[in-house]
Amino acid sequence: MTVGPLVSEICFTFVLAAFLLHRYGNFAQHHLLVTVSVFVAWYFSFIIIFILPLDVSTTAFRQCLHDSESHSSDHHLPWVENDTTGNVTVQPAIPLPDGCHAPWSFVPEGVLQSLWRVVYWTSQALTWIILPLMQSYSTAGEFTVMGKLKRALIENAIYYGSYLLIFGVLLVYVALQPGISLDAGKLKVICITASNTWGLFLLVLLLGYGLVEVPRSCWNAGHRGHSLRYAYFKASKLSLEKSEAQDKLDDVLEEVQLAAGSVTHQHPLRKHLEVILSKVPSSTGAKGNGRGRHRAHPEIDALSGAAVTEKSLVRLHQQVIRALQQHGRTQCQWTTLVEKALALEDVARNEESPERRFRRSAPHDHPTGCAPTLEWYWRCCVRGWSLRILGAVLALLSAALVWSEMTFFVRQPILTLFGVFHRSAESSHDYVAIELMSIVTIGYLCVCAYYTVFRVRVLNYYYLAPQHQTDEYSLIFSGMLLCRLTPPMCLNFLGLIHLDTHVTSEAGRMETAYTEIMGHMDVISIIANGFNIYFPMLICVLCLATYLHVGSRLLHWLGFEQFLGDDDMTVDLVNEGRDLIKRERGRRQRVALGESRRRPQARSATARQDEPALPTQPGECKQTR
Repeated sequence: MTVGPLVSEICFTFVLAAFLLHRYGNFAQHHLLVTVSVFVAWYFSFIIIFILPLDVSTTAFRQCLHDSESHSSDHHLPWVENDTTGNVTVQPAIPLPDGCHAPWSFVPEGVLQSLWRVVYWTSQALTWIILPLMQSYSTAGEFTVMGKLKRALIENAIYYGSYLLIFGVLLVYVALQPGISLDAGKLKVICITASNTWGLFLLVLLLGYGLVEVPRSCWNAGHRGHSLRYAYFKASKLSLEKSEAQDKLDDVLEEVQLAAGSVTHQHPLRKHLEVILSKVPSSTGAKGNGRGRHRAHPEIDALSGAAVTEKSLVRLHQQVIRALQQHGRTQCQWTTLVEKALALEDVARNEESPERRFRRSAPHDHPTGCAPTLEWYWRCCVRGWSLRILGAVLALLSAALVWSEMTFFVRQPILTLFGVFHRSAESSHDYVAIELMSIVTIGYLCVCAYYTVFRVRVLNYYYLAPQHQTDEYSLIFSGMLLCRLTPPMCLNFLGLIHLDTHVTSEAGRMETAYTEIMGHMDVISIIANGFNIYFPMLICVLCLATYLHVGSRLLHWLGFEQFLGDDDMTVDLVNEGRDLIKRERGRRQRVALGESRRRPQARSATARQDEPALPTQPGECKQTR
């Protein structure tokens, strides 16, 4: 009964958050404040995900103690006096039942409450105030810290104003209720309830897509032909987006060159222009050569010597930042997609090979370190079936979650599958099973929700790319999203297992430390009456619409190309993507061939420089040869 497991999990989440931030972020290029803020956002969100199962198992133990005390009280068992304090305790004179033993991860009273209090309010400050300001700050075009901060405040004025308006309406509504007086405690409850309401409705939209699409994507990934056709389709669309980003960057750099030619080195605005020029790396491939072609983006204003002002440079600086972000995003996504498509083509080629030894069409893939025969069996045989089995398991888990979401408002009998499992494990005092069920369920809910955000085409502006390729804007967005969705998602999980007393209204149920601090699965009273009806119905409708591709078909009908199997437009885009990947493979092979030719020449030149003078006697010369 120590805090050892709690400390171990806190340390583990610290290492996990640091590892992921190192993998996706870039400590050398990103601002220190951005790195620290995103790390805290990720770390605290992971703490909620990994520590909540300990809270659930500890609550199960406390429930056992409470039930035992109630049972003893009903039988009028004698109470004993504490010898050290002289106070009457709640310890019965007979020992508690043997099955009522503390879990291995038991956390003493008050520890989790203090932890949740720090985690919750820090996360709320990050997601509602700090990270939105930082996100606008990272794209501001001003050249001073105060200027960037002012721009961030202005851009977030509408954002904050809308929430202040909602909060004001809630205050008026509560104040008009008879018999209710406002104080600091009630204001805090209103804030928590409003935040949970927003998070729960957003969670419905995300889970309605993710609970269907995650297992379906996993199942489809086990079919090599489907995965390859989808990669070709994405390559065709991404190639167009990459070209547009390149053109926009070229246009912006043309404006930078015009400004550079108009502002002399002695001009007072030259220092601002140098800041803009320092943002443009030579590796972008964009050339602002002033070729005078027609600009495809009329929002970019042409600059002349007379038009160069500090305001115009601020606007130009912001355009450069955003153009570079879009260009970097498309380049990174293109590289990742090409690597995936080339790897899938290698698998298709090796499946037809009678040698059963995996051979790569280098140089697009790195050696895995395993034997070619073992790699062939894994990539060509085992991996596909493993993904299909995993997809089937995830489909069953999604079905259980959808059923539980639709039924967890039913108090008696308990119909939610996770609630039944939790009560069964609680009655048998199987705390390990409770914690495993909790971490698996919470983790899968997180995967489904966050998968939707980074998969939906509307939000394609954000991306997480490994090997330090994620920009600051996307990192900040990911931290903001984690802090905003994790608390209501965990409240939803507690409702699924009937540990939220405001959902079950069950007398005698112990409350988790999490709900004591972070509130319950409540919504604002204006919509509370029908919430238990519309919440499960909306999840069911969205899951059904996702399963039938209703959204994709609607977007396709509106002119936005979607991957719809044998549709004519889909077939054309797949063929176009196949040609693009073929050209990319040829380009990489030519580059690799050129490098392989240059290396022997460089080695021979180095050898000639280091070679000693040849002997003059024929015998020695022959021996040397």
